[in-house]
Amino acid sequence: MKFSTKSRYALRLMIDIAQHQQKVSLKEISERQSISLKYLEQIVNPLVKAGLLCSERGSRGGYTLSRSTKDYSIGEIIRIFEGNLMPIPCTEVSPNRCARYSICPTVGFWEGLGKVINDYVDNVTLDDLCKKINKLDLDLFFKQFAEIDENKGCCDE
Repeated sequence: MKFSTKSRYALRLMIDIAQHQQKVSLKEISERQSISLKYLEQIVNPLVKAGLLCSERGSRGGYTLSRSTKDYSIGEIIRIFEGNLMPIPCTEVSPNRCARYSICPTVGFWEGLGKVINDYVDNVTLDDLCKKINKLDLDLFFKQFAEIDENKGCCDE
């Protein structure tokens, strides 16, 4: 299963906002994260619409988290961009309506894999990811992150 660039950038955006603990403009995030402003706009709008971010317009506007970092699961953020995280379509709805469900030798595997994926992303919080950064020098982290992006790091090829 591959996650979209929007999901990966949404996590970076949310961590960036959390780390700065004040209203943050998309321009600032764009510069720190080396993500185009136009692309960030496509990411931030669904996050605001879903109630994960608060936005304030104007020259002193910006974005803030709508709640504590401990109250965001990574699954909640990713699903905004990916939808259901089950690995195959016939396992996305319950009860399963597939005509072959009762005789399918692989359905248990796919359901189990989906459960593992969903349990994992639902039990990692934004706070967990932020704690990893808190152990680093924040300015150095964002500087190195920008340098990696300029050289097209492994995740963005």
